[in-house]
Amino acid sequence: MPIMRITGLICGVVLSLALLGNTAHATTYPIRDRVLTANKLYSAGELQASRCTERKVKPNDVALAKSYLTKVFNCLNTSWGAYFKRAGLPFSPAAIGFITKKKRFCGEAWGGAAGKYCPAERRFVILLDKDLLADPSDLFLFGLAAHEYGHHLQNITGIDRAYEEHPYSGKNELNEQSRRGELQAECLAGVFIGSVWDSLDRTEEDWEYMLDVQRESGDEHTKVRDHGKGRNIAAWLNRGFEAVSPAACNTWAASSAKVS
Repeated sequence: MPIMRITGLICGVVLSLALLGNTAHATTYPIRDRVLTANKLYSAGELQASRCTERKVKPNDVALAKSYLTKVFNCLNTSWGAYFKRAGLPFSPAAIGFITKKKRFCGEAWGGAAGKYCPAERRFVILLDKDLLADPSDLFLFGLAAHEYGHHLQNITGIDRAYEEHPYSGKNELNEQSRRGELQAECLAGVFIGSVWDSLDRTEEDWEYMLDVQRESGDEHTKVRDHGKGRNIAAWLNRGFEAVSPAACNTWAASSAKVS
C-alpha cells in the first residue's frame, strides 16, 4: 500500500484548530468538561446493526469511487440518525463532496490529508487522487468515510466546540487534546464498521490487515504529534469495532498513555 494512502487514513480531517489562539493556562488535566467527558453521545448503548453492502470499486476509477463512498455516506447518515433519535439528541445529517486535485477547503490549505471535515459547513470532502485510488479494494475508503463522519458527530454534539475552547498549557497539552479528538473519531469509525460488519463481504483477515496498517503508521512517521501513535490508533479503532458503542470512545477521560 502506498505511504500516501497510509498517511491519508491517519490524517483524516484536521479539525479547525482555533485552539492555537488560546492563552496558556495552568495544567488542564484531567479534563473535567462534561461536554467532552459525559456527552450524551455516549449514552444510548450500541449502534444498531444494519446493512451497508459495498459497491464495486476499481483502481483509478473516480466514478466508481464516488458511487462507493456515497453509498457508505448514506449508510452513515441513516445509522447515526437512528442512534441520535434514540439518545434524544438533535441530529443534522452531514454532506459529502469530492475533489480530484488539492484545493483550499474550510478556509485552509488542503495539506496531506485524504479527507477533511469542515465544521462550519457540516460537510466533508474526499480527495480522489491517484494515491487514494491506486488500490481501493481494502477497507481504506470505508474507514476514511467513517472517520470523517466521526468528526461530524463531534461537531453536532458540541464536542468539537468544547475541544476548541478547552484551555491548554503549552504545545504538549495542545497536541494531546488534538490526539484525543482524532482518536475519538477513529473509535467512532470502528463503532460504525462493527455495526455493519455482518453485511460486508469481508473476512477477519481484512480487519486484521486494516489494524496492521494503522499500527505501522501514525505520529511515528510525522513531525507533529497530533494524531497518535500507530498502536493507539489501531487500539481505539478496534475498541469501537468490538464494543459497537460510542460509550467505548470517551478518549477525553482516558489516561495520557492511551492517547499518546
